[in-house]
Amino acid sequence: MAVLVTGGSGFLGGRRALKNTECGATVRVLARPGKDLRHLAGPQFEIITGSLSEVECLARAVRGVTHIYHCAGCSTDWAPWPVYHEANVAGVQNLLRAAAEAPDLKRFLHVSTTDVYGYPPNPCEESHPLTDTGLPYNRSKCMGETAVWEAARDQDLPVTVVRPATIYGPRGTAFGADIARLIRQGLMAVIDGGRSKGGFCYVDNAARAIIQAATASETIGRAYNLADGTGATWRTYVDALADGLGERRPWIDLPSALAFPLARMMEAPHHLRVPGRPLLTRHAVYLLSRSQEYPIERAQREFGLAPAVSFEEGIKRTIEWLK
Repeated sequence: MAVLVTGGSGFLGGRRALKNTECGATVRVLARPGKDLRHLAGPQFEIITGSLSEVECLARAVRGVTHIYHCAGCSTDWAPWPVYHEANVAGVQNLLRAAAEAPDLKRFLHVSTTDVYGYPPNPCEESHPLTDTGLPYNRSKCMGETAVWEAARDQDLPVTVVRPATIYGPRGTAFGADIARLIRQGLMAVIDGGRSKGGFCYVDNAARAIIQAATASETIGRAYNLADGTGATWRTYVDALADGLGERRPWIDLPSALAFPLARMMEAPHHLRVPGRPLLTRHAVYLLSRSQEYPIERAQREFGLAPAVSFEEGIKRTIEWLK
């Protein structure tokens, strides 16, 4: 069995590729030029250098594969709209067109995000409509997932969509290295006391769940929330990282009523092309102030979601990598 993993040089895609080899699959990895692929060394990996914008490259990448795991994308909370659109919309559309010409394809697994729900006040089930809040990451992921469902309908493509919440672990940037840097600088903030649940999902648990979702027959045409179901709060998470790194626990605590206008004010100069990125974004405020503990009962019921790595062990491994 040969499978294709996009985003193999990245955080989730890299773990995804490694987990596939544990299942005995030959893994074809699509990676952009110049990326560090030392974690994917070995004869079981076939590296195809290229991007989601290269049609000929995609045609070669999907040839003969039975499963496509689309993990690539732009997941930062701050980037120009063209960056989001190219990675999360146009790239998805290009890959879907290539997948439609792959005669051996049994499944197209698309990694979306719980952000497509539009950051509701209370976590929702998978039946909640995709909701565009106007934030570029959320909007681009809604557009990309919509393209997947359209391909399923119009091209009869066998698709499954997973919507992870907060993926963390070794090699993680947004919820790992970036937060550690802010902790060391004394600039990490929590919102409303850090009481909101983070919806944490350890990267190995996410990678394993993705394989399960893509190989179960009853998951075709279905979407699934992914999280470990720990109930851990942001305060628990950032304090655990600070303690493990020997740093002071984050002391900045902003009420959400203040954090949203403050983030908007910090974003304003960068909308005018001031270099760099805001210290605080509305995207980050949404994640830190509204529970990300989306229900996972559908995944538990339909493909046996059962995280193997505990929150405590996941934190331990993350700290070891950060050190």
